[in-house]
Parts: sequence; C-alpha cells; structure tokens
Amino acid sequence: MKVLVINAGSSSLKYQLLDMDTEKVLAKGLAERIGIDGSNVSYQPAEGEKIVVEEPLKDHKDALDIIIEKLTDPKVGVIENIEEIDAVGHRTVHGGEEFAHSVLIDDAVIKTLEEVSELAPLHNPANLTGIRAMEEILPDVPQVAVFDTAFHQTMPEESYLYAIPYEYYEKYKVRRYGFHGTSHDFVSKHAAELVGKDRKDLKIIVCHLGNGASISAVRNGECVDTSMGMTPLEGLIMGTRSGDIDPAIIEYICNKEGLTVEEVNAVLNKKSGVLGLSNHLSSDFRDLDEAAQGGNEYAKLALDTYCYRVAKYIGAYAMAMQGVDIIAFTAGCGENNYAVRAGVCEYLKYLGVVVNDEKLHIRGEDLIVSEPESSVTVMIVPTNEELSIARQTMEVIK
Repeated sequence: MKVLVINAGSSSLKYQLLDMDTEKVLAKGLAERIGIDGSNVSYQPAEGEKIVVEEPLKDHKDALDIIIEKLTDPKVGVIENIEEIDAVGHRTVHGGEEFAHSVLIDDAVIKTLEEVSELAPLHNPANLTGIRAMEEILPDVPQVAVFDTAFHQTMPEESYLYAIPYEYYEKYKVRRYGFHGTSHDFVSKHAAELVGKDRKDLKIIVCHLGNGASISAVRNGECVDTSMGMTPLEGLIMGTRSGDIDPAIIEYICNKEGLTVEEVNAVLNKKSGVLGLSNHLSSDFRDLDEAAQGGNEYAKLALDTYCYRVAKYIGAYAMAMQGVDIIAFTAGCGENNYAVRAGVCEYLKYLGVVVNDEKLHIRGEDLIVSEPESSVTVMIVPTNEELSIARQTMEVIK
C-alpha cells in the first residue's frame, strides 16, 4: 500500500510518497512560496535526479496538481496513476483536547479542526488548506489527520494545567498541549527497540532539538510531561523563540519600548532564542559553533545558555519520572550538532552518565553514545515524522 504524507504550511507544502509494504520513500519534495512570486515545486524520486518546477502557484491545489503530475509522469514518476495512492496522511498541528489519536477525516473532524484553529492560528488553517485541496484531487481516497498534540494527551492534570484561575481552562481550554508529538512518539518507540526492550518498560527522555525544540518525559510508553505549552513558544530556548520567561517581561518591554502585546509576542517568537542571545548573529547552530570557536562571546553565551536549559529540563523530567533509562537526542541539532550534545552531557554526569566522545561526534545515525558503565543509556535517534505519520495513517485505515 502507498501513502502520501502531506505537511502543509501557510505558503509551503512538504510531501513524501511511501510504499508501506517496505516503508521505503518512493519520492519526496517541497512546494515553496505558494501564493507568492517566485514559487516552485521540487520533486525527488528515490532513484533519480531532483527536479525543480518553477511555476506560479496561486494555492495549495496548484502545488498538489504538479506533485501528482510528477508522481505519475511516464519518465520520472514512481507510480502509473493516482489510483495507486491508497491513503493520504496529513500532519495537523493542533487537535486540542478533542483528538488523542489520529483520525479519519470527515466533515465533523474538519469542523472541530476549524474550532480549535484559534489555538494554532498560524498552522491549523494551513493544514486545513492542504486537506481540502487533497480531498478535491482524491475525493475517494481516505484522508487521515495525524496531530502534533495527540501523543501528549496522556499527560496528567498536574502536568498540563497552569496555575491561573481554573475558569480559563474550563472556558477557553488554556492548558499545556505540547507539540512535536509525532517525533516524540517515533523516537521513544525506536529508542526502546534499539536496546531490545518494550517502551512500556522504560523511562525515556526525548530531546527534540531543532530550530523549534522540545523535550518530553515518556514513562511506560506514555507522555507524562513535555516542555512546549499551549503554544510552541514555551519551554526550551529555540532558534528564534525565547522559551520560558517571566510573563511580566511582556508588559515591561511594552512600556519601555512603546510596543503592543502583539509586537512583543512577535519579538519573542521571531527575534529571540539563540538569535537574540547571540546579539542577532544567527539562529543556525552551525553558524554559532563556528563563531564561538572563533572567539565570539555572544555565540558562546547563546550555546552555553541553550545547553543549560536543555540539561535543566532533563533533570526535571528525571525527577518527575523518578528515574530515567534512556536519553535520546533527535532532530536537526540533536542529531548533528556535537557541541550541543557534548555541552548537555557535561551536565548529566551527576546522573552517572558516561559518554564516548568519539561516538558523540558521529552525526545523523542510530547510535548509542554512552559507555557500558553509564547509568543512563544516551543515544542519537534520527527522527522520521513522515514515516510516523504514514504508519499512523495505516493504523487508522486498517
């Protein structure tokens, strides 16, 4: 069976076509600048050269029409016709409290997604655009919504409630939801497989460290806490997001700088994180590494503060679970950045963590980097959110 995985953003659309009999990627690509001048669609078959089509894309359907055309092209395509696509899995950012699992999309699901869109105003409307466009192209093919928030719906009340008047939760569902759920689910499951154990018998901390970053505590196969909150702004320091701050800072900066709440919120989301700490040098950890090694104090400060915050959350979650068996690094920075992994692991010696520095330098592959005598198994586990979405899609349609 073949599953097309769609991740629709406001002006972009990532896709992969997977053969689920082998779990191999047949083709993948990205549509960029949808509705903007200079739009294009890239298409990369597994056994061929990358192709870039530069055409105006007024909406997501235009992009998907080109994607389907390339997938079925007699020369470069990987399927003969669209009837070979058995299901479509959509990455959907926010499911609110309504969705604790992936679901088959119908009119009722779409209505609920519209209702919870105010919790993710930048993401859910874009996800819905992709869903509607795909339904128009493949009206008889099952469409499945896979939620970033679903894996975290097992959190207990003491983890997800904020210490504000309870009426705000009752009326507006103000609470911690968490994000990157498909990644945390996939990585915690695969980490357990790598040590030959069942996830239900382990306490695992997943460190999803990318431009967006989050940590989860997974006890006996279920998420019991995660660092992102009602929105992806809470928690770790990120590429451009501040992570945890004193809420009173917002009013203080508003008054000092003459800014609105919306303007300060934009600063916290787009101009903060390691970008802000590095004095606007870069949000890319590769740039920061290079600058820090060259003596740039701002870059060093950004990296040091970032590593401290990650280690602080790991310590908190080890306490919350009353122990930890596995710490897994994943996502762009977690999989590839030696300086960040080494910086975090330096703090973890108090847990009895002993890592192999040579292995810690290896990038982007499944690898245990801790020594046999380490009290906690530390590993690198490349995430695969598209495969996770495809697997969950298969579970729903079966």
